[in-house]
Amino acid sequence: MLNFEYMTIAAIRSRLISYLANADDNKIKAVYTLLEKDIEEKETFVLSDEQLEILEKERELHLSGQTQSYTRTDARQIIKGERSF
Repeated sequence: MLNFEYMTIAAIRSRLISYLANADDNKIKAVYTLLEKDIEEKETFVLSDEQLEILEKERELHLSGQTQSYTRTDARQIIKGERSF
């Protein structure tokens, strides 16, 4: 039996991934049942009214041409420092 107090989170995650990759279907279903609520909560999120207002203002600026937009490729290049704004 392993003592989790001495394992890093990365080590625990690695062991779980390895275990789940080889576990039988019933064990996978059991683990999923234990974590289902947490998994579903992380798959969805709700924006606050303030966040929705900010997004709407940014959208309006974008659609009116008042702000510059970038393609995904452009954004990656900017992030990597391969091009400027």
